[in-house]
Amino acid sequence: MVQGLTEFLPVSSSAHLILIPWLFGWKDPGLAFDVALHLGSLLALLIYYWREWANMALSIVRPDPPKRRMLVLLIVASIPGAVFGLLLEKQAETSFRDHKAIIALTLGLMGVVLWIADVIGRNRKKIDQLTFGDAILTGLSQALAIIPGVSRSGATITTGRLLAVERQDAANFSFLMATPIIAGAGLHEMPKIVHGGINAVLIGGFVSSAVFSLIAIAALINFVRKRTYQPFAWYRIAIAIFIIAVAFAKG
Repeated sequence: MVQGLTEFLPVSSSAHLILIPWLFGWKDPGLAFDVALHLGSLLALLIYYWREWANMALSIVRPDPPKRRMLVLLIVASIPGAVFGLLLEKQAETSFRDHKAIIALTLGLMGVVLWIADVIGRNRKKIDQLTFGDAILTGLSQALAIIPGVSRSGATITTGRLLAVERQDAANFSFLMATPIIAGAGLHEMPKIVHGGINAVLIGGFVSSAVFSLIAIAALINFVRKRTYQPFAWYRIAIAIFIIAVAFAKG
């Protein structure tokens, strides 16, 4: 449930997946479980955006310049995240997951940046007006999501707003971008699941993540049609303060 609800809301699913066990004194379920949850989120993306992906795939063999252009934009935008993900894989598995101060800092800082971007961002561009420069910048921001607390959707939506992309289309492009990067990461990490064995816990996590991811995608797209991203920014800042307070209390 936590993965599904936080993967696509701009609040950082990786931070929440680390913090929930820490707050309740549970053993960290590990990266194999995280991979299963992210594969559930991938299934939700494919269900929600199946028509867009089908049309983009068909554009390879039939004349459809707008869809073909969007496919190329998504490929370009996915490259930075894939490169940085491979380069910083070790840190993601160890040190990044252990420092609650880093998580609190990135949650709060990105909350402030999201708030500023949404306030100053104009609604001038729709998704079909994005340039290759926009795609590269958004892809570079997605690469920052390797650090827990940054949030893949938070970073890419924030960049989209700074680039004057409409709120709804900033989310749509962010979610379309997430599809290849989550798929690639899932395939890369699949040996961890195979090695550890597929069990009822992994299956339950996968199904639950898929269901709640689908709910979160639809809810956010509907929410930002008429509202701003500012509630998510304030939530991030509040959680950051809460983490610091708990860390001090625990000594």
